[in-house]
Amino acid sequence: MLTPERAPRQRPSISVVIPTRNEARNIGPVLAALPPALHEVILVDGDSVDGTVAAARRVRPDIRVVSQGRRGKGNALAAGFHAATGDYIVMIDADGSMDPAEISSFVERLDQGAHYVKGTRFAAGGGSTDISRLRQIGNWGLNTLTNLLFRTSYTDLCYGYNAFRRECVAVFDLPPAHEQGEPRWGDGFEIETLINIRVARARLRIAEVPSFESERRHGESNLRTFPDGTRVLRTILRERLRRRPRRPLVAARPVAEPTAMPLLPAGVSPETRTDTLAS
Repeated sequence: MLTPERAPRQRPSISVVIPTRNEARNIGPVLAALPPALHEVILVDGDSVDGTVAAARRVRPDIRVVSQGRRGKGNALAAGFHAATGDYIVMIDADGSMDPAEISSFVERLDQGAHYVKGTRFAAGGGSTDISRLRQIGNWGLNTLTNLLFRTSYTDLCYGYNAFRRECVAVFDLPPAHEQGEPRWGDGFEIETLINIRVARARLRIAEVPSFESERRHGESNLRTFPDGTRVLRTILRERLRRRPRRPLVAARPVAEPTAMPLLPAGVSPETRTDTLAS
């Protein structure tokens, strides 16, 4: 007796969120390097005056352009997360410092059951040609403080190449993205630290994957070492006083099928470390 074939499980859809502000010279190569198996690419533009949106549409006519309510990278990401409709969301910078080919390693860890996957420059296969000695020391200090206060095992707190299940957006608990007015806490570069701590305090399953950071292709970064480092420190202390969720807010849903996206390039270590982080 023949048994009906089981219908294949549908692959999770993937949204990529890219915050931009005057990145016309950089955005094209970033978009061109994205893997093909994507549900959508969302560009959140912070009132660019150099033709960033037009440059993006020349390379990718199907790109979704979203506006933000206030200024800052954090607010831009919040707007992109709110607009995303994919099962998985990947956040990547527009300056060319992050390699889009690495998205497959993030997706693989999500497929295996992680809620939140964090890129790290300080693992085998990772690295950076952009981080200064001063920023590296500052990152180490802030990372160590976070691990002590929240009993986490992060190796690279301030790196913004991350991917997560869409349900995690509720855990981030970010200020309303399109609300006008004065900047809110979380609207700036402290966004990465804020969400890293909140997913850990919610006891979600976190994985780290190696990532290599290159120098930005053109222009200068908006990151300011001392002011933004101070904001990160304030974020850590503020989050320590914030009430912790009583139980996990997201259930793990491993996906059986292997990813259809290409694997990491030859020579890049696939080693990862997965921890259940709790405070």
